[in-house]
Amino acid sequence: MSLPQHIKVKKEDVAERVIMSGDPARVVQLSKALDDARLINENRGFVMYTGRYKGTPVTLACHGIGAASAALVFEELVMLGAKSLVRLGSSGALKKGMAIGEVVVPTGAAYLGGTLEQYVPDAHLTPVPDFQLTHQIVSSAAEAGLTHYVGPVFSSDAFYAEDPNFVGRWAGRGYIAVEMECATIFGLALMRGVKAGSLLLISDNLAEMTPMVDAEYLKPFVEKSSRAVFEALTKVPA
Repeated sequence: MSLPQHIKVKKEDVAERVIMSGDPARVVQLSKALDDARLINENRGFVMYTGRYKGTPVTLACHGIGAASAALVFEELVMLGAKSLVRLGSSGALKKGMAIGEVVVPTGAAYLGGTLEQYVPDAHLTPVPDFQLTHQIVSSAAEAGLTHYVGPVFSSDAFYAEDPNFVGRWAGRGYIAVEMECATIFGLALMRGVKAGSLLLISDNLAEMTPMVDAEYLKPFVEKSSRAVFEALTKVPA
């Protein structure tokens, strides 16, 4: 496998367990939960920290926005030794009654073409997360008292491409939320033989036409939900 071209760190700087997020400010926020956290990368805006959570080494990594950026960071983290990776991000709810700040634990992610099609042009993958890791995320969310929803999500490649029938089309197929990176992360994890999972904060509800809140508003929800992710990631063998 080739050497990383964008993450400028040594292999020993990256832990086997990684939490990924699209927002670099969220990565900085998460770093406060680690002991001995140290900044290991800022190149290309991919902010990364490594430290310890209850004695277990964990790396935090910004993967940017969208499938292509997430794939690039995911691939390079795996090159550097990452074995269990969890996306902690945001999503838009597709079902009524799902409130901002509550969480979604994806059991699979649909996609239409895009980055994964370039990896596998002759077939359509079934991007699903690691069962053991996902089961532990659900258990940790319940233990933390988080209102959580478990089900498949749609990973969109185009943030502004939604049409008037978008919600009905995907909700009618049983999907509970929309985001941008899970399908790629889950698909690549299957291809590379590593574990992947996700926990997504609800930032808006498309079925109720509630406006999207910004990252600052979500900070207290990130603080609480991230503990469930840290707990899950460190309980499951890498």
